[in-house]
Amino acid sequence: MEDFLKSIISNNIISTLFAISLTGLIGLLIGNLKIFNVNIGITGVLFAGIILSQIGIVFDETYINFLREFGLVLFVYAVGMQVGNGFFSSFKKNGIFLNISAILIILGNILMLFLVKKIFNIDNPSLLGIYCGATTNTPALATAQSAASSLSLLISDKISSAYAITYPGAILSLITSMLILKFFFKKEYEQDISRSFSSDKPKIINITAIVENKNLNNIYIKDIPAIDELKIVITRIKKTTGIVVAHPETKINVGDIVLCVGEEKNLEEFIKIIGSKSDIDIRKQSEKIINTRAVVTNKNLIGKKIFETKIPSYGVVITRVSRSDIEFVVSDDYTIQFGDNISIVGEEDNVLKATKFIGNSPKDLNHPDLIPIFIGVISGVFIGMIPIHIPFVSQSVKLGLAGGQLLSAIIFSNLGNIGKISWYIPPASNLMLRELGIIIFLSAVGLKSGNSFFQTILSGNGFIIILSGIIVSIIPIIIAGIIIKKFYKINYLTICGLLSGAMTDPPALAYANSLSDSNLSSISYATVYPMTMFLRIISAQMLVFILYG
Repeated sequence: MEDFLKSIISNNIISTLFAISLTGLIGLLIGNLKIFNVNIGITGVLFAGIILSQIGIVFDETYINFLREFGLVLFVYAVGMQVGNGFFSSFKKNGIFLNISAILIILGNILMLFLVKKIFNIDNPSLLGIYCGATTNTPALATAQSAASSLSLLISDKISSAYAITYPGAILSLITSMLILKFFFKKEYEQDISRSFSSDKPKIINITAIVENKNLNNIYIKDIPAIDELKIVITRIKKTTGIVVAHPETKINVGDIVLCVGEEKNLEEFIKIIGSKSDIDIRKQSEKIINTRAVVTNKNLIGKKIFETKIPSYGVVITRVSRSDIEFVVSDDYTIQFGDNISIVGEEDNVLKATKFIGNSPKDLNHPDLIPIFIGVISGVFIGMIPIHIPFVSQSVKLGLAGGQLLSAIIFSNLGNIGKISWYIPPASNLMLRELGIIIFLSAVGLKSGNSFFQTILSGNGFIIILSGIIVSIIPIIIAGIIIKKFYKINYLTICGLLSGAMTDPPALAYANSLSDSNLSSISYATVYPMTMFLRIISAQMLVFILYG
């Protein structure tokens, strides 16, 4: 047994692989432990690495450095692919207000950061770690370390130590801020919880209506006023001769009964235009016409509009599409993307033919194409090397590995596809890539920073760092929460989701979701998360250049 252990220790590759794997295993077990119904999640890996490093586990530093950067690339690229689709759409409607609020919170964190630096005279490496830990943002930690390495600064371990010390307090600070807001606005809180469901994102429903407007007699469906603006799709028409599948070129007549699909509020407006609501459910009277779901896996369809494909020739109608858990009504000019889950209406034989043409292959859907991933990663490497001139910064900066991968992923996820190459990554595959990357990264960071962590704690500076982290974290979000609630009357659950998203804090979101079955917190979290994640990563890098400019 002793010879076996010596063989592991003497081999740099084996010892490093063993250390990384053991750190990941123990860290995940630690992360699953719940304290006051809250767990630290993946950050447990960082603490496991710190502990194992302190008790003397053997590893090769060169290999650890490589694994840290490799894990960083996998993680940040997967995060970019995850948030990319919502990056630009998050600015629509109330998303503008929520994102501006999140940006102000970020600026507040930075302001508090320089305040604690002045009050406590905190050194720059610890200050960077405080910023990343107080905002519970691991990608920011990765970016700060990457930027420090690009300047040949040997401060990564101290940044990691300060991050690890402040992270738990930041989670508790955010949950505490939600409790404080609940106490200050107790009456409003109870009202918001009771009416939270009516404020949720409107669902797509079906309504049957009878055509009574004589001005619409014998006109094409596509020419009905406001049908496109209200995003309504008519799928079936009951005429005197029977029930038929509706197409944009199908004519309607007074007395026809139509089945309409859309959001409830829009449907109410649409029915006022065409006539009145009907109690007749023509779906039950049209046994030959069915409605089914199919997933786009035919790569020949990617990037094409529905009317540009053979789908309409099968005599079917596509009414709605689900993508990334978001469902929306579509028309024939909708651009198809790989992995779209579409709803098809038509006669059974035609629907089966259309489904086969679309693909609907779970095997193709769940098997990621690795070529686009490598293209994206290579592009991210080059993007990260491009020098960028920033006002008030003495030298050109680079996005580095983390920033380059993030921007590359956001670009490609929004493009969706180029020709037959699709950047769609199945959710399960993205999660695996993301989790594997962050585990490797945090394991390497923890193993390298063990000695520095305990030195910081034992030196007496640990309490100041913890206190500074709480100040940087809690003051901006409490101020923002009070202002938003008092002056803008935003729903309490929406505010909780906003604060969690602005701090990119999943445990806090889990707490907010536990307050109600409503999804308002999740919606606002998802609205601000993409922009916040981007700014957290970039701001961490900018702080390095500013502090060491």
